[in-house]
Amino acid sequence: MKIRIKFERNGVMKFVGHLDIMRYFQKAIRRADFDIAYSEGYSPHQIMSFAAPLGVGITSSGEYLDIQVHSTRSSLESVERLNQVSVDGILVKSYRKLEDSAPNAMSIVAAADYEVRFRIPPSFADWQEKLLAFYRQPSILITKKTKKSEREIDLKPLILALDLKDSQVNMRLSTGSVDNIKPELVMEAFYHSLGLTLPEFCLLIHRQELYARTDDSSSCDGSNAEKTVFTALEDLGEEIE
Repeated sequence: MKIRIKFERNGVMKFVGHLDIMRYFQKAIRRADFDIAYSEGYSPHQIMSFAAPLGVGITSSGEYLDIQVHSTRSSLESVERLNQVSVDGILVKSYRKLEDSAPNAMSIVAAADYEVRFRIPPSFADWQEKLLAFYRQPSILITKKTKKSEREIDLKPLILALDLKDSQVNMRLSTGSVDNIKPELVMEAFYHSLGLTLPEFCLLIHRQELYARTDDSSSCDGSNAEKTVFTALEDLGEEIE
């Protein structure tokens, strides 16, 4: 049986790396006495995978891991048991059953929502208007560097939405194994477009939600035009009574 768990990550837990978060949940699941499935072979391990692991220093209210179990309690009791053995900074929010044929969360993540705030607001005038003008450009060409190579990409189609609320920047960005865009990259490109350098450690980033792409081919005018629809990973599972 496949299960999807949604959790928050805040406080000091934002400084814990992904491998330690994985080890934490392995121990928490054992302490909560879940009937989790293990892999076969000489070194069996819990069958568990995370969707789009979070970078160090970033908080989130929408993190996910998928597990497999032989049997399970209700969603409500499972959430309660996990939170009873949890630490400050980790809060399990939901526990849902997936279809047996459902792909794991890592393979279907397509987008993420972020809230971005500045520790100290930019010193240059009209930065909000300039940021919106930057986003409205027909293309935003940057050079994306990795450990092995660098390539020119157009950020524009990968920034799925961007708006401002007071001094907070809200973004929906392409996320996944192919086009994985981080808020820091967008803000660096914005500063670069003004001939400036983004100061180190100036951003406070919070990931709100992760989405799968569930395109809808229906149309009000009867055409077959495909509409891009993003569905929260949580909504692809169902509550267990």
